[in-house]
Amino acid sequence: MSKIVTFGEIMLRLSTERHLRFSQAKTFAASYGGGEFNVAVSLANYGLSAEFVTRLPENEIGACALKEMRKYNVESKNVIFGGDRLGIYYLETGAGTRGSNVVYDRANSAMATIPKGAINWEDVLKDTSWFHWSGITPAISESAALECLEALKVAHKLGITISSDLNYRSKLWQYGKEPSEVMPELLKYSNIILGDIDTAFFMLGKDKVFPNYQNEKSLPVLYDQLFKLCPNLETVATTLRYSVSASHQRIGGILYDGKSVFNADVKEVTPVVDRVGSGDAFMGGLIFGLINDATDKQRALNIAVAACCLKHTISGDCNLITLDEIEKLLSGNASGKVSR
Repeated sequence: MSKIVTFGEIMLRLSTERHLRFSQAKTFAASYGGGEFNVAVSLANYGLSAEFVTRLPENEIGACALKEMRKYNVESKNVIFGGDRLGIYYLETGAGTRGSNVVYDRANSAMATIPKGAINWEDVLKDTSWFHWSGITPAISESAALECLEALKVAHKLGITISSDLNYRSKLWQYGKEPSEVMPELLKYSNIILGDIDTAFFMLGKDKVFPNYQNEKSLPVLYDQLFKLCPNLETVATTLRYSVSASHQRIGGILYDGKSVFNADVKEVTPVVDRVGSGDAFMGGLIFGLINDATDKQRALNIAVAACCLKHTISGDCNLITLDEIEKLLSGNASGKVSR
């Protein structure tokens, strides 16, 4: 069985209930999540062996985060402890024409203060077939970026497939470095990248190109530029999101393998219960699809889009959808009828 290791930060999520504004909230719903952890949960939920590596504070909140991993059958044996606190993010859930809003409180978190060399990656990645990271980890601190780079060097040396979600967050990157100063060195090891072309070019220090995803013939030229900038790249995928409103999304996807462009039909998603983590759901679906059958890129993309769509119906960061539910959506069953 394939073993997947993901690396990043898990946070305490405090969200307003019933679409209230921060100023209206008297209570917050507490849960846990984070980009790379969410991917591990998806993969474990699909029956794969998934492990999440992070650094947690050695206190009751850190213990709660650890229990959350175990709750979803995500392996946690290489979690390390240290630092003073778990990162927090506050979520104000939007509705209709009012978008959601996120406020981060993750400065000096256990992951943000992780010292370089804190993890023995040779040991952690032994017997691993896939390593996943995202652009969030190198955004939170320079030391987290350096630890991520160390993991990538070891994974590459061991011949492990490496995937990354670009995950640009404008509210992060506050420690004095721009993405273009950090991400090129990290992305050169990636075999699979999820993200839009402009974000990739921005992170690699290149000018915007404003791609037209409806014009498939124009895309290979742009994607090929990305392949030249990332020498180990084999597959690029892009989530196509058309926001009608906070309560109505249209989701599709594009995949390019250096030869052919694959396109998944756009699906209507309404009403939206929670769109946070939907990109991670796409990533989890894509990884599962590529592991399950690396030769069928169209099916991998279709699974990713279906997983992303279904995540919008699940409250919280993690995608708790089953493979059966994904297959039903792929077969055209989007009725949402009660299963009796």
